[in-house]
Amino acid sequence: MSTTSLLYHAFGAVGYHHVKSEYIGGVVRFILEDNRVQRCTHCGSSDVIKRGKSLRRFRTVPIGRKPVFIEVPVQRIGCLSCGNVRQVETGFADERRTYTRAFERFVLELSKSMTISDVARHLGVSWDTVKDIQKRNLERRYAHISLRDVQLIAIDEISIGKGHRYMTIVLDLKSGAIVFVGDGRGSKSLDPFWQKLKHSKADIKAVAVDMSPAYALAVHKHLPKSVIVFDHFHIIKMFNEQLSELRRALQNQVESTMHKRVIKGSRWLLLKASENLSSRHKEKLEEALSLNQPLAMAYYLKEDLRQLWYQRDKQTAALFLDDWIARARVSGIRMLYEFAKMLALHRFGILAWYDFPISTGPLEGTNNKIRTLQKKAYGFRDNDFFKLKLYALHESKYALVG
Repeated sequence: MSTTSLLYHAFGAVGYHHVKSEYIGGVVRFILEDNRVQRCTHCGSSDVIKRGKSLRRFRTVPIGRKPVFIEVPVQRIGCLSCGNVRQVETGFADERRTYTRAFERFVLELSKSMTISDVARHLGVSWDTVKDIQKRNLERRYAHISLRDVQLIAIDEISIGKGHRYMTIVLDLKSGAIVFVGDGRGSKSLDPFWQKLKHSKADIKAVAVDMSPAYALAVHKHLPKSVIVFDHFHIIKMFNEQLSELRRALQNQVESTMHKRVIKGSRWLLLKASENLSSRHKEKLEEALSLNQPLAMAYYLKEDLRQLWYQRDKQTAALFLDDWIARARVSGIRMLYEFAKMLALHRFGILAWYDFPISTGPLEGTNNKIRTLQKKAYGFRDNDFFKLKLYALHESKYALVG
């Protein structure tokens, strides 16, 4: 195989003649000559005049561990048809880039299993060069995300580092892909999403959210025909937080030092699902509950509440929920009374789970990937690049590298 043929097959240099090759200072250099018919890159006319050349140097795929560069004099032409004056396109590299498309593809392949820093170190290029290649690739793929076929979505907020910085995430529950990333949190952060959704004419059937009034009101306003499903994991999480506060308050009211110690040591036992407790831990929990009736009542109501989403059908679940609310209201415990009041206000969205069994749970898994992404990337200086990385997060292997 001739060197010219090699350059064509390996690096995409079509229409170029190989002049010579050099190996100097550990670097391989291929010097080429452009033998192509010159045409205007604007109108395609061949009626052009030459306006001089400039030598350009492009990084391309390495040979073993040796860096490889292509050097070629790039012709500048003036078009007599349209008057446009500019350099001709090389064909193997994008305009204003100092690397070939083959090198770009090579970097993207390495990026599937290496961080930006790792790829940059391996190839001997700057961090910004690798990041630029990744960003341009992501822009091509995710600049316009289609929402037409989206039907079930989940909305939640994520923390993106220090300083109480947040982003609002919208997840397509069918594909597992993030379809929108908004700056900040609350209903305002979703305004661009509603505009995109309106133009897409998507038929959103149900939306999973936590019981934040901001998101629920925004969904009701912009998607009046969609069913709002309140996330059941979030409901149990809220109850556990209230249960922890109740345990702390009751612990402070107990006078006996021994009883204080027993109740204090029961925190994680109270929050853990009963079926996940060992026999020894169940004994310790029973001891703590026997010392405090309000704590016992709250705990057993928590365990009952978990059964709400395991009923035979929606009608049975409605009766179960109403019974739970009634028992909590007459318990004489303020925390239970307030929680029952909240569930009653959100009753429709809680029971909607039996129509659309969806939750924001998949977003929790996505949040874990995001934290891993941030850790591997040691933070992102470019907010737009970070958003693009989030859109690619459902490609799990690729998503976990920075």
